Amino acid sequence: MAIVHITRRERFSAAHKLSRPDWSTEKNMEVFGKCANPNWHGHNYDLWVTVKGEQDADTSFVTDLSALSAVIKEHVIRHCDHKNLDLDVPFMKGRYSSTENLAIAIWEQLDAPVKALGCALHRVMVQETENNYVEYFGH
Repeated sequence: MAIVHITRRERFSAAHKLSRPDWSTEKNMEVFGKCANPNWHGHNYDLWVTVKGEQDADTSFVTDLSALSAVIKEHVIRHCDHKNLDLDVPFMKGRYSSTENLAIAIWEQLDAPVKALGCALHRVMVQETENNYVEYFGH
């Protein structure tokens, strides 16, 4: 059978701040601009999770999208939605909250649960703004 890719989108809103603690406020503002606001800033994120696998002989599904949605909500959305990525999200502790690092951390949260659904992660895409997104395809 052919390998098929299917994507599920979920959404969450979260705050974060781009700044390095080892840099001065001035340098952080110079490098990160308004994203280094000491009072944080937020985004309405779109999370696109693409899985791949062979189609089920009976249903033709790669996976049950309802089950995939439940996995994403359990392992990512409930931790991130209306939270501060830097302060509240366990899987972001000790990580700089760039969108690149967020995409990698989300992959790490989803890899095993997606395999338990009988398919494999192909891509995690985190869209931070209408103009900016990060794609991560695993290690």
